[in-house]
Amino acid sequence: FLPEFPQRKLPGRDHFQILGFIAKGSYGPILKVKDIFKEKTYAVKVLPKSDILKHGVLEQSKEEVIIQRQLKHPFIHNLQDCWQTQHHLFIMCDYCSTGDLYTYWLLKGRFGEDKVRLFAAELGSALGKCSLADRVSAYIFNDSGHLRLSDFGLSRRLKRGGRAFTICGTIQYMAPEVLSGGPYNHAADWWSFGIMLFSLVTGEFPLPAESDHSTMLNKVTYFPYVLPETFSSSLILLLTELLCKNPVKRLRNLECFKMRAFFRGTSFDSLLLQKMPVDVILELRTQPDWAAKAMRVQICSSHDDLSLPADIL
Repeated sequence: FLPEFPQRKLPGRDHFQILGFIAKGSYGPILKVKDIFKEKTYAVKVLPKSDILKHGVLEQSKEEVIIQRQLKHPFIHNLQDCWQTQHHLFIMCDYCSTGDLYTYWLLKGRFGEDKVRLFAAELGSALGKCSLADRVSAYIFNDSGHLRLSDFGLSRRLKRGGRAFTICGTIQYMAPEVLSGGPYNHAADWWSFGIMLFSLVTGEFPLPAESDHSTMLNKVTYFPYVLPETFSSSLILLLTELLCKNPVKRLRNLECFKMRAFFRGTSFDSLLLQKMPVDVILELRTQPDWAAKAMRVQICSSHDDLSLPADIL
């Protein structure tokens, strides 16, 4: 089916224990499983081959694992294994119990500049490494509250100087050149990064999502992306450079990103960035409504509760 996925039998219940349901992916469930031999917990994305063919995402599924194999970085979610059975593809990654950035944004409303500076340094470092990929679509936290880029299901490899034309991703994050149908390159990822940072510090997306790309493009084209004067001038300048509508003039390079005044005195060394737990994330994790906001982890009492095909169970 795909040579990138080794053909194997599904590990038995004496090897893999299904602990629960993490999320509903675009084409199948993401499960929480425990490797009994290694005594480690993982997240496994289950992709039915019939759905992959039905939706025409065969090449996309291949690209996801190729890209994750190539990307080794402290702030990128690690691919641990992948394989296929007769009816399904499986992609296994480290399990992060702390949850995703969007959930904590809903809980917190908005973050102060000190925390946004840390998030920006971690994700900017990872984004600078993703020189082969675009359309990263998830940001998750490790057990210490530090961020990881995750879910390369809408990614593709671009050669240096390469351009793409396909419209894919979440419409509120799309750069003008993506909304218009291309061509676009890696500068589009830095626009999406800027939208995310804008949302974290203001507490809301700059623009609500529209039902079609042309309407969204029209709004994005004329929206000023003005930040409150209460924010530091260095943060305003950083976001202005990331949300430059001309991709040629946009801030789109990690080395230039690190030199911006907003990061003065900040080390981009991954060990130093992760030296201390992120208290605000760990505190939010303990709030009573965290699980309701997340709406992702549903620990099941038995395998049958998952209502999954027999060859997964």
